[in-house]
Amino acid sequence: MKKVVIVGGGIGGMGVANTLAQKLKNAEITVINKDDYYISGPSRPLILTGEQKYSRILRGYEEVGKSGIKVVIGNVYKIDPANRKVYLSETTFNTKKELDYDYLVLSPGIVFDGSSINGYEKYWWKNTTVYDPGMVNVLKQRLWTAESGSIIIYAPKAPYRCAPAPTETAMLAHTILTYRGVRDKFKIIHIDANDKTQPPVIADIVKQVYEKAGIQLVTNQEITEIGENYVVTKSGEKYEYTILAMLEPNRAPKFIEEAGLGSPFAEVRSPQDLRSPKYDDILAVGDAAKLPFPKNQEIAFESSQFAANKILEMEGISEKVPVQYAFVGWAYLGNLEGKLETLSLQFQLDLTKQPPAAAKDPQLKREYTIQKDNWEQAYLTKLFGYKSE
Repeated sequence: MKKVVIVGGGIGGMGVANTLAQKLKNAEITVINKDDYYISGPSRPLILTGEQKYSRILRGYEEVGKSGIKVVIGNVYKIDPANRKVYLSETTFNTKKELDYDYLVLSPGIVFDGSSINGYEKYWWKNTTVYDPGMVNVLKQRLWTAESGSIIIYAPKAPYRCAPAPTETAMLAHTILTYRGVRDKFKIIHIDANDKTQPPVIADIVKQVYEKAGIQLVTNQEITEIGENYVVTKSGEKYEYTILAMLEPNRAPKFIEEAGLGSPFAEVRSPQDLRSPKYDDILAVGDAAKLPFPKNQEIAFESSQFAANKILEMEGISEKVPVQYAFVGWAYLGNLEGKLETLSLQFQLDLTKQPPAAAKDPQLKREYTIQKDNWEQAYLTKLFGYKSE
């Protein structure tokens, strides 16, 4: 019986696990996850406005057990590729254990690493983002209680997880402050390390909406220093803040680099062949993989299906799951009038073409916000085996 060990129980990891559970008979499939639950990311920004609830995007792993998938809770701290071993510490009692594998799939997501930013270690607590389920809660509290000041949102150099999220944060901050009747007492500044907001396909519309909302956009500037009430960019510009929503640079967890599998992300042979260049039995999917694409839920799932197909192929199974790198996406752009009814942009990316084919509907629509919710819920139901409330 072949042992498949999957590190990470998010969209990528569960995508591989579910497909192999259906297609690969006589396999022992084990998913290692650091928590005994999963919190979905795409709609997390709407927690700020109260349009989303934690309970709707939270899933446990118990139902996937019906498919024969085993879930182990713990933190992976070491991989030994030569001896096909994964080492993990159990979070509750910190006891250590090791797992053997025939195939190892790395889908641990990414680490938000602010260590390159001066002052980050001291002033970490000043920062919030929509990326972390705890931090988004803190950001919500700050946006709903502050009476005046300056809000700074920051996006590091791409690729980073969920390209539109900094833009979504800025527009939802505008929405909340307008709803509260205090928008005129705040500056909102979006500092971006890229030459335009991400993803580029919607940057022109975002710029127009920012102008209407009175949001200042600063591009091609990396934040290099954080103080108690200010940040400094690479060019030496200083910006004061009362609320900071700074996305740190993204990287894969250190155990990937320490195993010689790549840095800052896990190396793969190609987007379709997600095996490590060094090892046939190690594959990387999702945000942790070095792919020439945005880091988002669709790419995480699509890469998981390419990885599952490769394992099936190596096991002599000719059946493949149909998959390609192409998707429809949505970006929340809040509500200029301050209603707690977010409008969204819809865009498409076809990454099978060179250069990638991109398109969008320039109209902001409430309907697109609902479509994004339906899409997210469908994924969670499919991968975790049950619907939410």
